[in-house]
Amino acid sequence: MLAWVWEAARACPQLDELLVVTDSEEVADLCLKNGWPYQMTSPSLPSGTDRVHAIAQSIDAEIYVNIQGDEPLLRPEHLTALLEPFSQPHVEVSTLKVLCTPENIHNPNAVKVVTASDGRALYFSRATIPYNRDGHPVQYWKHIGLYAYCKTALMRFPTLPASALESIERLEQLRFLENGVNLYVAPTPFDTIGVDTEEDLHRVESILLDQTRR
Repeated sequence: MLAWVWEAARACPQLDELLVVTDSEEVADLCLKNGWPYQMTSPSLPSGTDRVHAIAQSIDAEIYVNIQGDEPLLRPEHLTALLEPFSQPHVEVSTLKVLCTPENIHNPNAVKVVTASDGRALYFSRATIPYNRDGHPVQYWKHIGLYAYCKTALMRFPTLPASALESIERLEQLRFLENGVNLYVAPTPFDTIGVDTEEDLHRVESILLDQTRR
């Protein structure tokens, strides 16, 4: 699974450097086997953003990209879209959204996002948002858990007050919103499947097998 993510990320021309960050010896062994650069971090770090922050102490960059290793359907186009908002100087953090399929509208494992007209994130939730009280036509957007951070926003993250909403929803990005950090959401036409369950794994395996047969 990680190999698919690595190859897609490597094909993105906007990335200057690629590094696997892990607290797993099994993942580290896989990196050694494949010749991928990696760095170990503490298993006590509570989120992916905290893990990227730890690495940023020794690797200097203007923008850091957090690519989840459980997204084997990642495409270079995802990363291009993710970085596009940084053409605006006020953007501090970016992430992605894709139109939500009907089966995911009420699925709490598919996080929904609502944004302002300029793409600024208003809220992320495992609940179905917006609530369609009167049955109007509505587009639901699913959040894709890739992030890019400018250095100042990433360095602030561990210093921000713990977020009640972050704890309730178990969504780390809500800490940015509750503390007034400008987080923008770029659309993409390409959906992904984050592998959180065995069912997800079987779905992804089927899709990737189809791709290799073409």
